[in-house]
Amino acid sequence: MISRDLTFVLGGARSGKSVHAEKLANDSALPVTYIATARVADDAEFSARIAHHRERRPAHWALHEADVDLAGAVTQIDSPGHCILIDCLTLWLANLLCPPDGDGLPVDHYHTHFAAFEAALINARGKIIVVSNEIGLGVVPLGAETRLYVDELGRLNQRIAALSTQVTMMVAGLPLALKTAGGA
Repeated sequence: MISRDLTFVLGGARSGKSVHAEKLANDSALPVTYIATARVADDAEFSARIAHHRERRPAHWALHEADVDLAGAVTQIDSPGHCILIDCLTLWLANLLCPPDGDGLPVDHYHTHFAAFEAALINARGKIIVVSNEIGLGVVPLGAETRLYVDELGRLNQRIAALSTQVTMMVAGLPLALKTAGGA
């Protein structure tokens, strides 16, 4: 029997996944640490997205920024009676595959980062909510780098869903239960 409390929230862009995950964290009545995986961007539109997420979160939530070492962040913050909200795996993978000064070369051994993150989730003692995009529902993208990203995110999402006690797919702001505690 799985003793961990791991919820995975997936959805497309603007599906309501972050808002839903934030509600789950808030409803837990536990102290919450929000782990942000977005890098601060030079891009005004993306900076506005980050600001919107910040404004929406309760001021009493702790914030931890983790662009590559997500496993280390989870391990450092995790404790019984605490909730961690990770938003999101999509940006974390982008950090691994497209480092800012890496000339397009992925972070060495990004699969090692995946395994370390999985281990951190398996060993977690508190409540963890993970957010990710589902981007594999469209056509096969052109370009090897884009296909690598789509394929790796799909594989990562499958790995996290398999570990999770609950998996929810957000569509048009509506939560669809794909896996429930004790269920499928």
